Amino acid sequence: MGKSQETWLKKEKEKKRQAKRNQKAKKKEERKANSGSGDLDSMMAYVDEFGNISSTPPDPTKKKEKIKAEDIVIGVPPKEELANDVERKGVVSFFNDSKGYGFIKDSDSGESFFVHANGLTEEVKENNLVTFELEPGQKGLQAVKVKIVR
Repeated sequence: MGKSQETWLKKEKEKKRQAKRNQKAKKKEERKANSGSGDLDSMMAYVDEFGNISSTPPDPTKKKEKIKAEDIVIGVPPKEELANDVERKGVVSFFNDSKGYGFIKDSDSGESFFVHANGLTEEVKENNLVTFELEPGQKGLQAVKVKIVR
């Protein structure tokens, strides 16, 4: 007679696989027994008027107002348009003569605005006090009609 092809290691691996299968089946049976009804009403959650999650639906008499879909802003809300004809004051924080561009820091809001040499009425340098107007550019607002304050 021939020798059995099953070695001790193969037998041990098969025992482990069988134990794992049995454990899995046992867990599955426990989940089925403890799952409860599983209907939609038991899974529903509601938000009350204070923003807390509860299992009871909200009272319709306490409803304050209707929300219009148009009022919901998804993403970044649009920035309010600035009046273009208002002359602003600021300081030239950076200006590169060779490339012909720079930045002006607004003295009121503290925002920096891009300025190109085409938007200058006279030559400016860094730390000059200037007046300017804003105009929409390629990547946002940019300073135009830049004049040095004397």
